[in-house]
Amino acid sequence: MEHIQWVADRPELEDPILVLAFEGWNDAGDAASTAASHLRDRFGGEVFAGIDAEVFYDFTTNRPLLRLESGTRIIDWPENSFAAISQPDLPRDLIVMVGHEPQLRWRTYTEQILSIVEEFDVDLVVTLGALIADVAHSRPTPVYASGHDPKLIAELDLEPSSYEGPTGIVGVIHEALQSQGYGSISLWGTVPSYVPHATSPKATLALINRLSQLLRMTIPTTALEIAAAAYERQINDLVDDDDDTKAYIAQLEEQYDSINPESSEELIKEVEQFLRDSNE
Repeated sequence: MEHIQWVADRPELEDPILVLAFEGWNDAGDAASTAASHLRDRFGGEVFAGIDAEVFYDFTTNRPLLRLESGTRIIDWPENSFAAISQPDLPRDLIVMVGHEPQLRWRTYTEQILSIVEEFDVDLVVTLGALIADVAHSRPTPVYASGHDPKLIAELDLEPSSYEGPTGIVGVIHEALQSQGYGSISLWGTVPSYVPHATSPKATLALINRLSQLLRMTIPTTALEIAAAAYERQINDLVDDDDDTKAYIAQLEEQYDSINPESSEELIKEVEQFLRDSNE
């Protein structure tokens, strides 16, 4: 735990699950990081530790932010924080980490994640991601769920993880977890390719709903549902006068209506191609 910085006393957690999300290339529409933050905030997660940013980032590329607070200048460095959630009405305790994909020393960074897994006897890690795909904003958002453990795959109706090619920090973490015998699940939400830069509360909502199913827990989503409905209306207004985009969306709607996107091989191909393209 060389680079773990404790900011509070070690929380007492029982059989916790670790949920991870990273801002950056695997966070289209800010959906994954927002989903993890939503989970943390709705259950009053308390930050107890973080990963020191100093050795893992190129600050000329991922620059810290300077702000003024009551006349005092404060620098916000890339944050990688762990928050603890322990409530009697939840089936299991949770640790939620929201971070930035590091640029340097990925193996050392991954060791810090594993040290938290070992410290709290975590037996299941869930990563959240989001990608740009050929999906319609007017249809339910597909979420791709994969794993490597045959028992988890059968129990939770996951797709076997078969991707080969360039990977991000999420892939490195999953490989490390697998090699150490820990169970892990990867969830990927989808963001329409024709609005790639817009924040997507609809993809966030889809990730939260899938996570809720997997963890067998109820996660409040009223605010996300309202935001997702507004998101749909805004995109409708945006494309209303664009006949080419409307025709493209109609084609995507037809494709959705003709298949089951949750188990579609096409969605899996979208995920794999996104991973390859994003690392070229």
